[in-house]
Amino acid sequence: MSHPFIESLLTAERPLVMEVKRRDAHGFDLIAGHTPAEIVTAYEKAGAPCISVVTGRWFGGTHELLRDVARLTELPLLQKDFITRSQQLHTARELGASAVLLTAGLLPASALRTLVTAALRTGLTPFVEVTTEAEIAVVPHADECVIAVNNKDIKTKERDRGNLTRSFDLLPALIASGTPCPVSASAIDTPQAAARLLDAGFGGLLVGTALLRSGERDAWLTTLDGSRTTARTVLNTVA
Repeated sequence: MSHPFIESLLTAERPLVMEVKRRDAHGFDLIAGHTPAEIVTAYEKAGAPCISVVTGRWFGGTHELLRDVARLTELPLLQKDFITRSQQLHTARELGASAVLLTAGLLPASALRTLVTAALRTGLTPFVEVTTEAEIAVVPHADECVIAVNNKDIKTKERDRGNLTRSFDLLPALIASGTPCPVSASAIDTPQAAARLLDAGFGGLLVGTALLRSGERDAWLTTLDGSRTTARTVLNTVA
């Protein structure tokens, strides 16, 4: 099975899943007068390999937002919502998604197995969000999934500040799982933090709020590029 979402991330110069999200966890307006078309155009110019579209009501999302973004771009799209039923997978596909968020911490292991298998059969890449090694261990078909560490707590509606240490701690377990693209998601506020995660071995990052809030998105991305180059230079010098 082809996985354009994974392939796009793994071949990108900047493997960032850039996000379209109307509100943050505290209700702050992230669109701020911009249209989805303006945001998508900016992401395409920035070389985004794929885009996340938040359709969950907590964050002001709707199915129409995903449909609109799908009409604006040919980039692979991730639908971020709370998916608990197989019918939602068919809806995601119809709306234009290439991948769907499945939250391991909110699903019994049996339901996660069912939904991962059903997503693959529907032609969707499972983007499985985890916070512990135990959750990683029960992800089926890991070699066909993106497994992403959520650095925030979904059970508090992601209102915490987040903990990037979780990603660094869980990276060995992600790699051991066989996922082709380990991802770190949420609470990645600075380009320097993003650079550290990528240089540690993450295949991709999901960065939403930081890019939407930034008034200087190009500068944020340029600093990321420079930080990665610096990090690699230091490592090569030490070696």
